[in-house]
Amino acid sequence: MEIRQKVIPAIRRMKDFEYALELPVEYVVLLDSSLTNLHNIVHYVQQQDKKILVHADLIEGLKTDEYAIDYLAQHVKPDGIISTRRNVILSAKKYGIISILRLFLIDSLAMESGVQNARSTEPNFIEVLPGVAFSAIREVNRLTGIPIITGGLIKKEEDVEAALAAGAVSVSTSKKALWTLKLKQ
Repeated sequence: MEIRQKVIPAIRRMKDFEYALELPVEYVVLLDSSLTNLHNIVHYVQQQDKKILVHADLIEGLKTDEYAIDYLAQHVKPDGIISTRRNVILSAKKYGIISILRLFLIDSLAMESGVQNARSTEPNFIEVLPGVAFSAIREVNRLTGIPIITGGLIKKEEDVEAALAAGAVSVSTSKKALWTLKLKQ
């Protein structure tokens, strides 16, 4: 599985939603939503010939357990699921949905635990936060061999370029000015 898109719009506010869908991108990330709106949002994005990666942990009204992922996979049908939770990643994989394990690398214990979690779940991608933790991107990639998407604290073009140079395959950001970035790579 491959994501060739270097910058993935991460939609935090609905006012940014339409703008992101007008861009020539394949993927968007939905960070915040409610369970009542989720099906309509996912369906609308897919009708626009885009793929949507849903951050399951941030969906209001959704308990992130295996039954929630069963519901998402069978009824909402997002293209991918992002989560910090092992059980969510394993459930997403069971349905063939793109699985992205989100790791918050705040210290060496978080790094150790995250790498162990990635090895045991084998997600399609790992999202490393913060995205400006360039040496951590290299280290997680080296220890797991799983492609890295990074996000968090990405504010300027140099941050995107540095994250990609550190080995990330893609960068997700809610910074609209970066969504149309033309990179040298």
